[in-house]
Amino acid sequence: MLSTIFRSNVHPVERGARIVLGLGLLSMAFMGPHTPWGWLGLVPLTTGLLGSCPLYTVFGFSTCPARPKTSS
Repeated sequence: MLSTIFRSNVHPVERGARIVLGLGLLSMAFMGPHTPWGWLGLVPLTTGLLGSCPLYTVFGFSTCPARPKTSS
């Protein structure tokens, strides 16, 4: 069901980068400068884990590799 709501539009390499960035920013909320800005890390972490970016969907953009068409 989630695959119909959150269509994958993020490349696997970008997903990994988003997860790392999200965890890095989120760590700022617990370690380091203890700034509330660290909670913004939830956004790239969530989009990385889901593999779907809402802004990409709104603008009709995708970084996923093209799937080969199958002939029938």
